[in-house]
Amino acid sequence: MGSDAADMAGTWLRSFRAALPTVHLAHGDGDVRDWFSSVVVPRYETWIAVAGGSVAGLLVLDGGELEQLYLDPSWWGRGLGDRLVARAKQQRPDGLGLWTFQVNGPAQRFYERHGFIAVERTDGLRNEEHEPDVRYVWRPQG
Repeated sequence: MGSDAADMAGTWLRSFRAALPTVHLAHGDGDVRDWFSSVVVPRYETWIAVAGGSVAGLLVLDGGELEQLYLDPSWWGRGLGDRLVARAKQQRPDGLGLWTFQVNGPAQRFYERHGFIAVERTDGLRNEEHEPDVRYVWRPQG
């Protein structure tokens, strides 16, 4: 596996566990690492922020979907997420959509602060974690 994919998977796993301690991971660590190396990096548009030789944050875009935005917990609250969401908007100036879990209040506040609007809430039966989620969209002003 490429080092970027391995580092991205490690950051994703640390962030997921710290931000969502009550959400059951649908896949084991090895499967997550394989998913990053065989699916995420080769198929999607990926951006990473590197600090001290490791991945501090990652952004994954799939068409008009902001698929993943995760920061190493040591980088929370330091402006890196703001920079990554700005990059996503720059790359997708016509708009973006995303899903986040309803239990993730900090993520919801983050996206709302960046102009995303909640448009749908579900019972979670359509996601692998079976966790209620919320759909957000961002459309440029104009």
